[in-house]
Amino acid sequence: MTVPDLTPVALGDNLTGSQPEDHARQDKPLLILGPSLGTAVTPLWAPAAAHLKDRFELIGWELPGHGRGSVVADEFDVEDLAEGVHRLADRLRQERGTPDKKYFYAGVSVGGAVGLALSLAHPDAVQAVAAICTGAKIGERAGWIERAELVETSGTPTQVIGSAEKWFAPGFLERQRVIATELLHSLQEADRNDYGLVCRALSRCDLRDRLGEISVPVLTLAGAHDVATPPESLQQVADGVAQSASVVFDDAAHLLPAERPEDTAREIAAFFLPDDGRSGGSSDVRSENAASGTEWPALPDPVAPRSRVKEEGMTVRREVLSDEHVDRAESRTTEFTAPFQDLISRYAWGEIWTRPGLDRKTRSAITLTAMIALGHWQEFDMHIKAARRNGVGIPEIQEIILQSAIYCGVPAANTAFSRAQSVLDDLGDL
Repeated sequence: MTVPDLTPVALGDNLTGSQPEDHARQDKPLLILGPSLGTAVTPLWAPAAAHLKDRFELIGWELPGHGRGSVVADEFDVEDLAEGVHRLADRLRQERGTPDKKYFYAGVSVGGAVGLALSLAHPDAVQAVAAICTGAKIGERAGWIERAELVETSGTPTQVIGSAEKWFAPGFLERQRVIATELLHSLQEADRNDYGLVCRALSRCDLRDRLGEISVPVLTLAGAHDVATPPESLQQVADGVAQSASVVFDDAAHLLPAERPEDTAREIAAFFLPDDGRSGGSSDVRSENAASGTEWPALPDPVAPRSRVKEEGMTVRREVLSDEHVDRAESRTTEFTAPFQDLISRYAWGEIWTRPGLDRKTRSAITLTAMIALGHWQEFDMHIKAARRNGVGIPEIQEIILQSAIYCGVPAANTAFSRAQSVLDDLGDL
């Protein structure tokens, strides 16, 4: 076995074309990001990195023969990959002028298993680990060997259709074609022999009996639709580690940083940096809708310039309603309606939707209920689409409308079901 020389990929300020000063690098904690089998690290982590780069220096690493990673010929184990990550982290800490400062680690699937091995091998160097869509043992040995032999013979394109079905929750491919396509292209372009070597490494990896030895705090993140590493696999890790927290995302599958980037980033930041009182110091098992703290959220800046409030509101408005919807609304704005558009952007989106006290899924649920109660059906249709963009699952929309039947009336709920059915049909979600 050999320790691969892993290729680092900067995932922070370079994504926007800026370069941080040395002192800025030293001020931010170092967070190493690990990929999943078949993915390059950039398309997997870039969506979440956009929400993490202000708080961490972000460096990804490539699996051998994946993305920008160098091809290797010798076999390696998951523990060897972990050692490669630690050597990379040592080099980065020397460059930053912080050789003794601990670093954070987050990885997906095989990258998550690497994080567990890393915490076992170097507990004095690792501050905390986020193990995402992974397990102490992933799959069965025979299955990995069979897959390795197939790919080594016929190439990684043999895995594209199956991966498209397993990687993403229902509807994601249709909603986020660019992200999904980039990830599937990185799979298609991965070196067949190195893909096989990673499969063989996973066939030998079983850390279940060593979970109790892990002293590093571990956050586990799971997708409810993940068939490769189901939530039970992550819960086994959380239950076995002394200091842990566990979160399950309802409308997600195997590649959380790409599927639910904002939510993934929020959970990582909250666990790694205990600004809100949540750290890795005690067991915290919950679903994504559970309350994450007891402190009152900060009030918006009362002296913030109107232009900044509107700019922030427009950003959220576009994220929730889509660029297409907002551009269409802006194009229809007249001198007569301009004050109303300004009001909506500044107050509804800039003051309320930007507040930290509720996540966007909860705000979508409240908004849908209000539209049903008041019979604002055009707005209801619009916010069904927005709810899907905010990660509200089809079963959750169903429950929202059922609940409204009790408190808003059966006729209103009947209309809501009919209109929601039509919108979801148009989206291709049903």
